[in-house]
Amino acid sequence: MIKFIYVILMNLFRAPYMIPKMRREADHPEKYSEKERYELARHCVRLMKTTGGIYTKATGLENLPEEGGYMMYPNHQGKYDALGIVHTHKRPCSIVMDKAKSNMILVREFIDLLGGKRLDKKDVRQALSIINEVAEEVKQGKRYILFPEGGYDFNNRNNVCDFKAGSFKIALKSKAPIIPVALINSYRVFNSLWMGPVWTQVHYLKPIYYEEYGQLKSQEIAALVKDRIQEKINEVLHS
Repeated sequence: MIKFIYVILMNLFRAPYMIPKMRREADHPEKYSEKERYELARHCVRLMKTTGGIYTKATGLENLPEEGGYMMYPNHQGKYDALGIVHTHKRPCSIVMDKAKSNMILVREFIDLLGGKRLDKKDVRQALSIINEVAEEVKQGKRYILFPEGGYDFNNRNNVCDFKAGSFKIALKSKAPIIPVALINSYRVFNSLWMGPVWTQVHYLKPIYYEEYGQLKSQEIAALVKDRIQEKINEVLHS
């Protein structure tokens, strides 16, 4: 949290230029392509990384399907998680986010640049509508990030909590590949008391195709994805 405040303060001088630019591009997709908006979002991440002394390494990029949409399901450690993925994922992707956390300044602009979806956990009808919208967009080739843990603990030290089965309804409806994503040390960026340079890791694991998970119950899919992420984290931390 201390580093988060520090990074925001160190970039305040950019706010009068960057926030209106982000808002303008997000509000006018007819003028700015998906790629242009995504690159602006990535530029903002790079500025934050440089200011905060944040270094992120990615592996498994070859596991990302070249064609078609897919769902990325990462473990959740803190505020930097989605930023680390966007920084390392070169092709445009979007995010499904808790509506209650999506309307802070900068967060709002970032989500809108990505064409993200805001899911209201308290409104079952709205949540179902968002699930159907995202599933349809994934069928059409869009790529999404969704955190199946639903939240995170402060300073969680790479612990992975149970995944919510409902998170995988989008994959089942779209029949798209599932990409488990293992995040390591992401919590140290903005969700710990650490103030020095931070090295984080993003590991894109092998896709789980519909042929493998289509006959499973959503609870079984959740356990399968969690196990693969946990296995990768254990492998890296104990190597």
